[in-house]
Amino acid sequence: MAGTSDIHNGMVINYKNNLYEIVEFLHVKPGKGPAFVRTKLKNVRTGQVIDNTFRGSDKFDEIRIEASKKQYLYFDGTFYVFMDNENYEQLSIPIDVIGDLKYYLIENIDVKIRTIPSGEIVGIELPITVEMTVAEAEPNSKGNTASGGGKSAITNTGLRITVPFFVNVGEKIKVDTRNGQYLERIK
Repeated sequence: MAGTSDIHNGMVINYKNNLYEIVEFLHVKPGKGPAFVRTKLKNVRTGQVIDNTFRGSDKFDEIRIEASKKQYLYFDGTFYVFMDNENYEQLSIPIDVIGDLKYYLIENIDVKIRTIPSGEIVGIELPITVEMTVAEAEPNSKGNTASGGGKSAITNTGLRITVPFFVNVGEKIKVDTRNGQYLERIK
């Protein structure tokens, strides 16, 4: 059992019969009354974020999440297939577990598969950046190349992203997987 003094970012707890990851927390010691902790909790399975306040005396179960390195191979229409590079064992993960992270999965990329002690897969961790190819982009309009704006583009995985005006179809770009933003063009 863990208490409010044990709370830290990234900690996963069992709260109201669901697994939640602590995204943010703030210990508050008011001038009057007992101390408490304000938290933002992210449901590990659904991704829903809730705000919650714990009293100083509250206790909860901390869940250990294990991460194992796997290589993404392909999508077969129902499952995303990953392979362990050490023993070549393949693992199929359903679409609903992957969610919107599917837009960042590029064949042969290394990811970490997150599991709880019961063996249930609760998600994947992507690298911070991935290299993608621009599949569709709005055409350049003359005179816009020096402005600070951008144009809409779609990558080879279907990710809709805003890129600078100088990026064209077929070019490789680097994208941040945490927020889906364009970082740079790869030459």
